[in-house]
Amino acid sequence: QVQLVESGGGLVQPGGSLRLSCAASGFTFSSYAMSWYRQAPEKERELVATITSTGGSTNYADSVKGRFTISRDNAKNTVYLQMNSLKPKDTAVYYCYVKRNGRGYWGQGTQVTVSS
Repeated sequence: QVQLVESGGGLVQPGGSLRLSCAASGFTFSSYAMSWYRQAPEKERELVATITSTGGSTNYADSVKGRFTISRDNAKNTVYLQMNSLKPKDTAVYYCYVKRNGRGYWGQGTQVTVSS
């Protein structure tokens, strides 16, 4: 079955960096686009970034452009989110997502807290 396991979250000061990882299994990872979403307290889940199956194209929410970078390693079945210049408004639970055969799958999420 499809499994997505996020890691790398934590507490970081404003201006700091974190790198999130999402290890995927149960499907042919290299055939699917992957995305990162986030959900802040009392807010709706929002799309942060998407990367195509080959990694040749990426898209970002306006709020993270120039600060976050999505990448993938198809040999390791892993997608990453490098987050730089973090701001308190980036505080959220970050989720990995894949849509496969018309169905969406989510990881369990990893908490990112940006605070001094």
